[in-house]
Amino acid sequence: MDAPGRRHVLLIDDDPTIGLLVTRALNRRGYEVEHLRTPEQIVRFLGQRADHAWDVILLDVNIGELNGLRILAELRAAGDRTAVVMLTGDASAATATAALRGGAFHYVIKPISVDNLYDVVQLAIGKTAVDRELARVPEVGDLDDGLVGRAPAMAAVRSAVHRVGASEVSVLVIGESGTGKELVARALHQASRRRDRAFVAVNCGAIPEGLIDSELFGHTRGAFTGATSARPGVFVEADGGTLFLDEIGDMPLAVQARLLRTLQEREVRAVGGEGTTAVDVRVIAATNVDLERAVLRGRFRADLYFRLNVVNLRVPPLRERTDDIPDLIASLLRRHAGAARPAIDDDALEALLRYSWPGNVRELENAIRHALAMSPGDTIDLASLPPAIVAPPPRSSLAMGSAVMARVDDHLPEAKRRAAAEFERSYLLRILGQAQGSIAGAARAAGIDRTNFRRLLQRHGIDPACFRP
Repeated sequence: MDAPGRRHVLLIDDDPTIGLLVTRALNRRGYEVEHLRTPEQIVRFLGQRADHAWDVILLDVNIGELNGLRILAELRAAGDRTAVVMLTGDASAATATAALRGGAFHYVIKPISVDNLYDVVQLAIGKTAVDRELARVPEVGDLDDGLVGRAPAMAAVRSAVHRVGASEVSVLVIGESGTGKELVARALHQASRRRDRAFVAVNCGAIPEGLIDSELFGHTRGAFTGATSARPGVFVEADGGTLFLDEIGDMPLAVQARLLRTLQEREVRAVGGEGTTAVDVRVIAATNVDLERAVLRGRFRADLYFRLNVVNLRVPPLRERTDDIPDLIASLLRRHAGAARPAIDDDALEALLRYSWPGNVRELENAIRHALAMSPGDTIDLASLPPAIVAPPPRSSLAMGSAVMARVDDHLPEAKRRAAAEFERSYLLRILGQAQGSIAGAARAAGIDRTNFRRLLQRHGIDPACFRP
């Protein structure tokens, strides 16, 4: 995820050395950290905590006379939605299972790897954001423009839409496929004096070359084979409103010339027609190709490019605004599931937050719709997600990884052996958790027979009973 703004982390741990390590490490990353280490401070916190004061809570399992798991239970019983990451020196499966079943989002094994801790904290921030956004009651007009997100790159787009929307200038929206260029065009329309008139969207790349003239400018009856009735065309349909020409870079050169004339003269001539029809249309174009390069190669008219590119708005890809993914997930769940929206379990949420989203917001939306369709009940789990998304390492590898990373003095063969063993153990923990302690189910999911699976469990000292309900 993106580097954070001023995120707030609460550390509850009675060890001053851990407090100093965590505070310094997270301060360097831009976080604000408050450290509670005495029983009096912790009891006072439990009595007057505010759900929205912290983005993540780091909680030690053993805090002097206090019990971290009991504190976790109090937080969850009070309805606190802040993601909790447990810190523990006990790497046993029983401790991990107790923490996760108690409502912890993650657990981290001491000694703490700073890189591992930062990774877990980033994911926990996303968890907190999704849970709070889903619980929030939307205010009237909250999602009117559909431009979800508070990352700087998206804030710049929203600011530009606000400034440019009320004008009549042509706007060229650029961005990768799936970034939400049409949403920006609709937001510009809503910000203009034309908001009460038509918004018409046309994908220029999806129309066969022989029909694009008719689609844009209309045709008369009998103008060509199959023209059994007259059609006005999208310019006439959008008269008084806004016409959005998506994938303008795919428009044939001959049609580009006729489009330029229409924009200059503000009138259209239907295919097969003799007269012209005046139109009052604001044109917003969009493309995912480099039009300047297309002009140099002779594939796009320079005069049309300058006519369309009065104002240029770039929509950032999702990889440049990953802090917005939690808000987007919550917004898409609201849109597609309504009041019946399911919860998202922690493993599924982690997969969504870790995935690179090459298809941008459209791919995220498709993933949410897939999960809603495939979810067997009221919770989206890993099995509900598209297979391509369930590829990043599981949560347990993060927790166990700190023990591996701490041994940087090992020679390479020993480091590789240790890393492989830790990965194998974390994989077994995850798959047993998903199978709720069923050896048969876990072995089947792992693709190995039960005898070998049991042998692996014995090798790592894992008791499957700890995972059973």
